[in-house]
Amino acid sequence: MTSGNHEPPKQEPAELITSPDASADLLANSLGEYVRIVSRRIRAGESGALPVILGLVAVVIYFQVRSSLFLSPLNLVNLLAQSSFIITLGMAEIFVLLLGDIDLAAGFTAACAAVVALWMLADGFPWWAAALVSLAAAAAYGALQGIIIARLRIPSFVVTLAGQLGLSGVLLVLINSAGSIGNGGVIALQNSVINDIEGGQLSPIATWIVMIAITAVAGAVIFYGDFRRRSAGLVAPPVSVSLLKCGAIVGAGIVVAWVANLNRGRGTRVLEGLPWSVLVVLVILFAWTVLLGRTKFGRYIYAIGGSAEAARRAGVGIVKIRTLAFMLCGLTAGMTGIIYASYLGSISTDVNGGQNVLNAVAAAVIGGTSLFGGRGKMVHAVIGGLVVGVIYNGLELLGLTASAQLIWTALVLLAAVIVDRLTRSGSTT
Repeated sequence: MTSGNHEPPKQEPAELITSPDASADLLANSLGEYVRIVSRRIRAGESGALPVILGLVAVVIYFQVRSSLFLSPLNLVNLLAQSSFIITLGMAEIFVLLLGDIDLAAGFTAACAAVVALWMLADGFPWWAAALVSLAAAAAYGALQGIIIARLRIPSFVVTLAGQLGLSGVLLVLINSAGSIGNGGVIALQNSVINDIEGGQLSPIATWIVMIAITAVAGAVIFYGDFRRRSAGLVAPPVSVSLLKCGAIVGAGIVVAWVANLNRGRGTRVLEGLPWSVLVVLVILFAWTVLLGRTKFGRYIYAIGGSAEAARRAGVGIVKIRTLAFMLCGLTAGMTGIIYASYLGSISTDVNGGQNVLNAVAAAVIGGTSLFGGRGKMVHAVIGGLVVGVIYNGLELLGLTASAQLIWTALVLLAAVIVDRLTRSGSTT
């Protein structure tokens, strides 16, 4: 006999969490239905990243009309390399933005991590040891901020603003304490491996092999993931849509490889191949996309950002997840610091960590991540980072000043936040 006090089986918290990507996939059984549902959603104001992508295309066309050098191979590859540190810092911010938080200290976390790495390199440590120590320091600081925010329930704005001010002072102390290594307030990069992140490139053959391999693997992962979800009766797009996504990824990889392999050297100099920084960004993008989209940790982040109280009642460890999110933000900021040092060839007391973090937040929000939590993807940092990079690069080609660059970026950011707010208001009415 069964007991009269039978209790239903405990449900895993992750199963209570609605997928952040649930959209037309819920209802569409064919490509035609998918297109019709997406069209209806766009007309209703739920346009996703489409306005940003269309805006990016419009901005590119505008700058090409104003300057024929904009779409030259040299400028396009330089644009990708120059946008790398903005994109990765934007990825760092997405971890906490998804929770409805922010990390204003991330720019100086990156700068301090770079100082640690370059100081160790100047003292003769191998590049991998310097990188590991600097990343560990950045992750530890991020975790410290997360503990204070999560356990003491202090707003992240206040804690990370204090962190920004404190780390800007730590940066000065570190460089001024480096002796001859930090002569003149500058620590020079003295390692070819780190320098090649921004200054080096793959061979043309390696570029083709790597880009085809990366895009093929990414496409296969997306298709297999959709296949498994369809087989299990879960939310998934039609097969034709999955194939189109895979084809688009592979096509984009081919275009990037083709552009990177065009000779962008001047005179008799031959300069071909994909910059290492682009490959580094793609690896980080893949790793963090898998983490957010294929793990319980990622589902819990979306759940907390959507409704912290509902997530708590579902059994999600909010303090733990929030601390881990800030730790990953710090870790990714540390990666950004190394990329940024490679881009500059040094690190100095003049690093504008405050401006960098604002550009990173702008990149994430412009790309489609919500400032209010619960919605966003790592690829949004790539889209938004390219928008910010295009604006800076294009205005620079036109000979405009830094003030114009800041004003244009501010206007684009404001437009993105307004669209986000209107979309959320429309979805709740």
